[in-house]
Amino acid sequence: MDYTQIDIESKLDGKLKIAYLNQPESYNSLNKKMLSEIRHFMEECDKNETVRCIAISGRGKAFCSGQNLKEALSLGKEAEDERIIQRMVIDYYNPMVKAIVKNSKPVIALVNGPAVGAGAMLGLICDFTLATESSYFSQAFVNIGLIPDTAGTYYLPKLLGKQLASYLAFTGKKLSSTEAKQLGLIADVFKDEEFEAKAGEVLAQISNLPTKAIGLTKKAFNNSYNNTLSEQLDLEGIYQQDAAETEDFKEGVRAFLEKRQPEYKGK
Repeated sequence: MDYTQIDIESKLDGKLKIAYLNQPESYNSLNKKMLSEIRHFMEECDKNETVRCIAISGRGKAFCSGQNLKEALSLGKEAEDERIIQRMVIDYYNPMVKAIVKNSKPVIALVNGPAVGAGAMLGLICDFTLATESSYFSQAFVNIGLIPDTAGTYYLPKLLGKQLASYLAFTGKKLSSTEAKQLGLIADVFKDEEFEAKAGEVLAQISNLPTKAIGLTKKAFNNSYNNTLSEQLDLEGIYQQDAAETEDFKEGVRAFLEKRQPEYKGK
C-alpha cells in the first residue's frame, strides 16, 4: 500500500517498524485515509516475520489531535445515510483498533505531544505507552458532545476504574503525561530532549526479545478481561505449551545453561 498520511521508518534490520502520523499541519488529526493506512500498516507488520516490534508516533508538535472535524462535518452534509458517524466508527475506527490490539507483535505508542480524543485512545490502546514530559492526554469527546470511542468505553474503566474513567470522560480534563503515569494509564515518561534516545532503548530491547512469547502474553492479557480465573488458568497452560515449542524457548534454555546472553530470533 502507498502511504500518504503516515511515514514509515524501518530500523534494526527491519525488526522495528515505526509509523509516524504525518499530517503536522492539522496536528495529525485522523481522517478516513489515515485510519485505513494505520490499519494496513499494522496488518502488514503482523504478517511480516522479520518485524518483531511496532511503534506509532507523530510528526510535528502533536501526537494526534483526534478526528479531523472538517472531514466529519463534510461527511454529515454529503451523506444520505443518517447513521454516517456510526458507519465511520464501524468501518474505519474499529478495524484500526482491532489491528492494534489483536496484533501478534508488540505495539508501542510514542506520544510526543498532545493526544486528544481519539488521538488519546490511539496511544492508550497500544500495549504500552511512552511519552514526553510535555505531552498530555485528554478525553475531549465531551467538549463537542460525543462519547469516547476508539475503545475508550472499553479500556478506560478497566485501566482507571469507573470513578476516574467517568470523571475524565465527563469533563475532558487534561492529564499531563506525569499524571497519566501515576495513574497507571501509561508506562513511562521521559524528558523531551531525552525521549528519542530513551524510547529507542526500549524499542531496541523489545525488538530483540522472544517475539512469540510476547505475542502469547499479549493474547492472554486480552482474554483475561472476559475469562474466569479457571478459564484463564487453562489458557495459561495452552499458551505456555505453545511458547515452549518455539525456537526462542530452546535458545533461552541453552543460553541459561551455557551462562551467556540469548540470541533470540523471534521464532
